[in-house]
Amino acid sequence: MRQSTINRKTQETEITVTVTFDGQGRSSVDTGIGFLDHMLTLLARHAGLDLEIKAVGDLHVDGHHTVEDIGIILGQAISDALGEKRGIRRYGQATLPMDEALLSSVLDLSGRPFFVFNARFDHGMVGGFDTQLTEEFFRAVAFNAGMTLHLICHYGNNDHHKIEGLFKAFAHSLACAASIDPSLAGEVLSTKGVL
Repeated sequence: MRQSTINRKTQETEITVTVTFDGQGRSSVDTGIGFLDHMLTLLARHAGLDLEIKAVGDLHVDGHHTVEDIGIILGQAISDALGEKRGIRRYGQATLPMDEALLSSVLDLSGRPFFVFNARFDHGMVGGFDTQLTEEFFRAVAFNAGMTLHLICHYGNNDHHKIEGLFKAFAHSLACAASIDPSLAGEVLSTKGVL
């Protein structure tokens, strides 16, 4: 079973994340930020992975530490669950609409972290979530999972739709990249032999 549980405690946050690939899209998420709970719940559903997240953070300051640290731990759990990445397709991409917005996620589970974020938001907050933290979250995931990740908002007007579309596009691209390709017969998709 491709599964990992990571715990992390600092003076700012205490977080536990469990990721199970090849799951049923089930989730139990409690971050203290309602909009982020919604995004992580739909990430699990659309990626077809089971996800448990319990986070307690210094939300009396703001959401930055909590959101970024969840991204760090989620990225580490993804990397750990995929192990040597034998047999995975490695690459994934998804472009999807969210009402008036069009979003893309393109990723490579290469072991080489890189992150490109091309999206702008018109408002500072969506519910209790700071829109600037969308970029911080995904950067933390990408660098800690060891993935190359490009996220693009082609266009859109509603910040909720843009952020939700980015999470869903990421979920679908991750599902594709992490899926097993039977033709690889358990080998790593790289001329180096390792990722």
